[in-house]
Amino acid sequence: MSLREQLVREILMARQRVYEIGKPTPLELLHLPVIEAEVYVKREDLSAVHSYKWRGAYNKMAQLPPEARERGVVAASAGNHAQGVALAARKLGLHARIYMPVSAPRMKQAAVKRHGQNLVEVILHGDSYSDAYARAQEDVAESKSAYIHAYDDLGTMGGQGTLADEIVMSGHGPFDVAYLQIGGGGMASAVSAWLKSYFPGIKIVGVQGVGQASMVEAFKQGKPAALEYVDVFCDGTAVKKTGELTYALCRELLDELITVTNEEVCAAIQLMWEATRSIPEPSGAMGLAGLMKQQDAIRGRRALCVMSGSNLDFGQLAWISAHAGIGGGRRRYMRFEIPERPGGMLYLLDNALEGVNIIEFQYGKVHETKAWPVIGFEASPLELDLLAQKLGELGIRYEDVTSAADVEFRIIHYEPALFRHPYFITLEFPERPGALHDFLAMLRGRANICYFNYTFTGELVGRALLGFEFDSEDTRDAFKKLLSESQHHWREIPAGAVGRIL
Repeated sequence: MSLREQLVREILMARQRVYEIGKPTPLELLHLPVIEAEVYVKREDLSAVHSYKWRGAYNKMAQLPPEARERGVVAASAGNHAQGVALAARKLGLHARIYMPVSAPRMKQAAVKRHGQNLVEVILHGDSYSDAYARAQEDVAESKSAYIHAYDDLGTMGGQGTLADEIVMSGHGPFDVAYLQIGGGGMASAVSAWLKSYFPGIKIVGVQGVGQASMVEAFKQGKPAALEYVDVFCDGTAVKKTGELTYALCRELLDELITVTNEEVCAAIQLMWEATRSIPEPSGAMGLAGLMKQQDAIRGRRALCVMSGSNLDFGQLAWISAHAGIGGGRRRYMRFEIPERPGGMLYLLDNALEGVNIIEFQYGKVHETKAWPVIGFEASPLELDLLAQKLGELGIRYEDVTSAADVEFRIIHYEPALFRHPYFITLEFPERPGALHDFLAMLRGRANICYFNYTFTGELVGRALLGFEFDSEDTRDAFKKLLSESQHHWREIPAGAVGRIL
C-alpha cells in the first residue's frame, strides 16, 4: 500500500473518532467583489480551539494503547497544535507535557492551559518551534512517553484530513483549484490526498511564507532541509524543516508551490474581515493570500481555501492594518524633493496630489534649501500608477520608499539647529478629504513647516504633530493669534517638551 493510500485510509478511519469531541465546520461562499471567481472558504476558525489542529491531535491520541496513555504524552507546538493536544488530553483523561517556544503568543499559551486544565503542563523553551521540538524529543527519550507530532505522522494527518471530507460532503464541489497553506505540510498533504480522490481534476497549490518556505527548500534539494532563518510573523506555519512523510506526499500531490509576503498575508486578513467580519491569524489567511496573488489565473473558476485558524494576538492588529494596503497593492510611500520654503508642501498638494487619499506624512527639516517629505498614499493600483505618471509629467522628483527601513519604522530625520523660532502643536482635524489641505492653506505666507508627523488611524478625526518656524518672534505670535481665532482643535507643545517628544 502506497503512502498516499495509507493516508486516505487513515482519514477514512478518523471519521469515527474526531466527532467524539468536535463538530464539522462550515464551508462558506465568500462575496469578494475584488476577485472574479467563486471562492469558498473552510471555516476552521469556528472550531472549539479556533483552528483545525484538534482533529489530528485527538485522532492520534485516541489510538494510543492503555499503557501509553498511562505514561502521558509529549508535544511541541507554536500554539494551535498545543491547544488540540490539550483539549484531547482533557477529553481522554491523560496527562500531557507541551513544549512551546518562549515567543509563542500569550493568548495561545493561555488557551492551552484553559483547554487542558490540570492535565496539561506547558513548558516554554527556546525561541522557535524547532527549539521546542528538540527539547520535546529529549523528554520523549527520557520518559518513553508517546510523542504527538504536529504534522509528520499519519495518525495526525488522518485527523486533519477530515476537514477535506466535510468539504466533499458539503455538496458544493467539485472545485477547480485549492490553495492550502503549508507549515510542516500535514494539513496540505491530507487535504490534497482526499480532495484528489473525489475531485480528480482539482489543482492543488501549496502556499508558504517567503521567510519560512521549508517545503520550497525541500523541493529544491530533493529532501527535507533545515532553513537557516525562519520568519515568525505567520507563527502557525513557522517551521524550519518539513517532515519526511509530508515532503513525500506534497511532492506527489501538489501541482504548484508558491510563496507570499507578510504584506500579502495582511491584505488577505483585511479581505476576510471585510467579507466575513472575522479576523484570521496570519497563517490562517495564507491560503487566501495565495489565491489573491493568482486571482487573474482563476478568473471565472471555482476556488477553495482554508481559514485554518484565528488565534491572533491583539497586538498584531496594528502591524497588520498598516501593511494590508501594501500587500494589496493599494498603499505606496514616496519621498519627494521640493524646495525648503514657505508654501512648498502646499504647492505639492495643489499641483500633484489633489484628489489622492493621503494616509501618512513624515517630514523633518534637514536642509536650508531642500526638503524631502515622505507621503503615504492609499488608492487602487491604477490610481497609484497614474499618480506616478503625473509626477513625471510635472517634473517633480520622487522615489518609491515603500520598503525603506526608516519609513517602515517611522524614523523622521530632523535637524533642530535649523529651526528658526519654532512652535509645535498637536492638531486635530476631521478625517475627510481636503481637511488637512484646508489647514495648510490657512498657513500660506504665515509659517513654514519644519516638522510633520501624521498617520491615518481609521478614526473620525485625524491627529498630527506639527512644527512651524518663523522669521521672527512677532510673526510667531501672530500665528498663535490666528490659531486661537480658527475653528481647529489644537494644543501647544511647551518648548521644553519638544525635545522629549521628538
